[in-house]
Amino acid sequence: MNTQRIIKQIKKGYPGKKVILDPPENPTEIICELESTSDHPEKSIALAIVGKSKSHFHKKSTEIYEAVKGILTVYKDGKKYILKEGEKLTIEPNVVHYAEGNEAWFLTYSEPGWTFEDHILV
Repeated sequence: MNTQRIIKQIKKGYPGKKVILDPPENPTEIICELESTSDHPEKSIALAIVGKSKSHFHKKSTEIYEAVKGILTVYKDGKKYILKEGEKLTIEPNVVHYAEGNEAWFLTYSEPGWTFEDHILV
């Protein structure tokens, strides 16, 4: 991923929003918090740009992924889903999932809001 170009685009489109690089040294996922859990614990919204995210699940949160740019491939409970721009996929609690794309941009809606404690790597 072209990290610097993506960060520049995010900062231009979403000034003042927190940007997270995962992992920090050579990111395969870039996340921009649009509406954080700290502002309203019942929900959160983030923009993610992905090469490949880590396999994980959430004990409490239901997530909805919405592809906004590029093609997003989501692996959910061992099944492959290909999302084109505007398409959505719901991921229920305790379902192992991860996403891949060639700098695919997607929104992730979480209810309740996303927390580190509820993000369990597999």
